This record gives sequence, C-alpha cells and structure tokens, in this order.
Amino acid sequence: MARQSEWLLVDSVKGSRRLSNLCWACIPVSGALGFFLVGLSSYLGKDPISILPSQQIVFIPQGIVMCFYGIAGSFLGFYLWCTIFWDVGSGYNLFDKREGIFCISRWGFPGENRRIRIRFMIKEIRAIRMEIKEGIYPRRVLYSKMKGRQDIPLTRIGEDSTLGEMEEKAAESARSLRVSIEGLRIPKSIGNVYSHWGGGGEEEGKKKWYRSRRKNKEENLLLENHLVT
Repeated sequence: MARQSEWLLVDSVKGSRRLSNLCWACIPVSGALGFFLVGLSSYLGKDPISILPSQQIVFIPQGIVMCFYGIAGSFLGFYLWCTIFWDVGSGYNLFDKREGIFCISRWGFPGENRRIRIRFMIKEIRAIRMEIKEGIYPRRVLYSKMKGRQDIPLTRIGEDSTLGEMEEKAAESARSLRVSIEGLRIPKSIGNVYSHWGGGGEEEGKKKWYRSRRKNKEENLLLENHLVT
C-alpha cells in the first residue's frame, strides 16, 4: 500500500510472508517427513505409522536414499520457513521530491547487512518500466529505469499482483515523479475496436481504452501523454 503526500511517496513492498509461500513451505516438509519415516522404518524393520508401510523396501539402497531425500527436503523446508519468519524481501520504496532522493529499503537474512538501503537521485529516473510475461508462470515486475545504470526493480519478481494492480502502481509512481511509463502493451484489436467510437485511428483507440478503465481524470491524462505503443 502506498502512502502519498505532496512531496513524499512511500510504496510498501511485500516480502516472503505470504499465503502462497506458506503453502509451498508445508509441501517439502510434509514430503520430507514421509520419506524419512519410510526410510527409517526399513532400517528398524517395523512400521511406526501404518499408513506408510515399508515391508517391500530394503534399507540399502532404497531406504538410505529415502532417508537422504527426507533430510534434504527438511533443509529446504527449514530455509523456506526462515524466509517467511524473517519476511525476507520486504521493505519500501521512498520518493522524496523535496530532497530529490529515491531510496530503496529491503530486509534480508539476519546478519551485519540484514537491512539493505540504496539511495539515488530522483533526477536519474528516466521512466517507470513494466515487464509483463503471461503464461503458466506469469511474471509481472515494475522497474525504475535509470540514467546510465541498470534498471532497479520496485516490486518483488515473485510478487502475486494482478495486471490491474501493477498498472495502478506504475501510474501512481509515474504521476508522482512526472516521468513516462514504458512496457504497457495493448492488443491492436482493442485499439481498432475503440477507434470506431468516434474515429481517430488505433492510437486514439488505445487512449479511449485507458479512459474507459480509469475514473481519475488526472491519471487518464498522464497515461495518454506517456502511452507506449
């Protein structure tokens, strides 16, 4: 959630403490526990849990391999739970227009450099760029395009944000910083359909499409002026 005033914009960034990560952390722990118990049962020659029979499994080599998988899965699950407990990757993006400073703050693992802070000058920001890849594993990331520097991610690469939420963040940041938005892609068919509403061609059709999706008049003007074709 972003907090905004005349001179200050603070955009919070979600970390690893999310419901999806909780589910993923439970899966390897449950599987690892099952593998380890079956391997241990093959060594002891009896089944401590009836739902995990091991009569047909020989300890060497099947049982010892299953124990190894169980231990490895436990380490993976422990790592995931640590990232959730410490909320790794959380933080905020701060834009101070009065001081002309752009600050990124993120939390990492415990240690000397657990809290990472990086500062830039706002005048170095050229644009707000959106990277959108749809498919089975969608990727939606918001970047700050810098002058003479590598693009800086403003959101987590694995953040579960919808396309509409990503557009809202991009529009809010671009409006506050008075920079353009890059990476917005609208299918030509949409522009062609909307162009028939009073004429004007594909470009005008795209602008009409944005007007239909935005109720805020100021935001409509910003998106029209910085529309990327």
